[in-house]
Amino acid sequence: MRKEDFEILSIRLRPKLLSLARNFALSSEIEADDMVQEVLIALWELVEQNYPMRDAEALAIKITKNICVSHYRKVHLDTQSLIHDNYVGGTEATVLTDRDDLRAIRKSIYASLTKTQREYLHLRNDEGMTLDEIAEMKGRPKTSIKSTLSAARKQMLNLINKQL
Repeated sequence: MRKEDFEILSIRLRPKLLSLARNFALSSEIEADDMVQEVLIALWELVEQNYPMRDAEALAIKITKNICVSHYRKVHLDTQSLIHDNYVGGTEATVLTDRDDLRAIRKSIYASLTKTQREYLHLRNDEGMTLDEIAEMKGRPKTSIKSTLSAARKQMLNLINKQL
C-alpha cells in the first residue's frame, strides 16, 4: 500500500474509528482522538512491514478495540489500586479475616461433636463420598451413617443458633 492510499484509507476510516473509540473513552474527546491516532500509527507500521491485509477496515476496527480495551483496563486498574489499598497479596484483608473467622468457628463447632460424627462429616462434606461409600468403608448400615450425620448437623445448628 502506498502512502497516498493509506492517507485516503485513514480519512475514510477515521470517523468510524473515532465513534468506536468514544464508546470506550472514559474522560474526554481528546482521549478518543488519541486512541484513533494510536490505531492509525499501528496500522501504518503494519503497512510498512508489508503485513498482508485482506480487509484493512476490519483490521483497523480490531486494533481499535484492542487499544481501547487496553486503555480501559489501565485506567480501571489504576483506579482500583487507589480505592482498595487494603489488598494483601491480591486478596482483601477482610476476605482473609473472614476466612480465619470461619475456620475458628468450624473448629469450635467440630470440637463439640463426637469423633464418629466428625469423621462422617469429613468423609461426606470434605471428601465428597456418598452415604453408600461411607457405609461400605466403615462396615455400618447406611441408615446408621445417615442418622449420625443428621444428629451432627442438628447439633451444629443448635450451637450456631446459640452463638448468634
